[in-house]
Amino acid sequence: MAHAREVLKRLGLRPKDSWGQNFLSDESVLDEIASHCALSPGEVVVELGPGLGSLTRALLATGAKVVAVERDRDMVAALEGMQLPGLTVVAGNAAETDFAKVAGVSDVVVCGNLPYHLSSSILFEVIDQAAAVKRGVFTLQAEVVNRLAAAPGGREYGLLSVLLGLRYEVEKVMSLPASYFHPPPKVDSAVVVLERRPQAVAEVTSEARFRQVVKAAFAHRRKTLSNSLKADGALGERAVEALARAGIDGKRRAETLSVLEFAALERAFG
Repeated sequence: MAHAREVLKRLGLRPKDSWGQNFLSDESVLDEIASHCALSPGEVVVELGPGLGSLTRALLATGAKVVAVERDRDMVAALEGMQLPGLTVVAGNAAETDFAKVAGVSDVVVCGNLPYHLSSSILFEVIDQAAAVKRGVFTLQAEVVNRLAAAPGGREYGLLSVLLGLRYEVEKVMSLPASYFHPPPKVDSAVVVLERRPQAVAEVTSEARFRQVVKAAFAHRRKTLSNSLKADGALGERAVEALARAGIDGKRRAETLSVLEFAALERAFG
């Protein structure tokens, strides 16, 4: 496989810094990322931000069919020009994509080397579409992956740790130094696997309210849980009662609560 630098030169293109374009060319790394997608021949995988198609080729080599969602028109043209069997190119924004719809299946694997500035938006889309996304394999900023996979009790544990933890098993599977990319980003990256659980770890009465409760709890990390919830206009009046009903000490801080406890707190607001 040609290095990204050579491919860009041949196409007369340059990486777009404002779009967070950093290309990975190491074949062994790409093959390992593809292996974490655990694809079967003929299965459809949605790749977000395929760029020059390096990971795309590794995914196709598994026998899977790839639907590549790319918003950079130059990259769309490059991908279409490759005429790779099994590849469908969709011009669009990964952060605004209905994954099952573009894939044409009800249960889909989603993967990609995500631009850092869009990673949170895309992860929230995965959460919103959890019923249709059985697995996610993403290359992200290493710091973000550490937060996603964090356990309760530490500074890295936060909103996305909890929201993803309700539906997914989250595992950091690879570390990727900045030197692996062209151009090298200013920070290292890592690969995370999100494996949807057969069922949520705990019952919630409202997914929207669960997110609201968790978001409010982490909105003021230095405050106690009680004070953080009281500061939320919609939850504030019932915060003390809900905490008591859930059996949670309001003097604790959000990062000490498990996903199970957040679910109990959401139900207590019901």
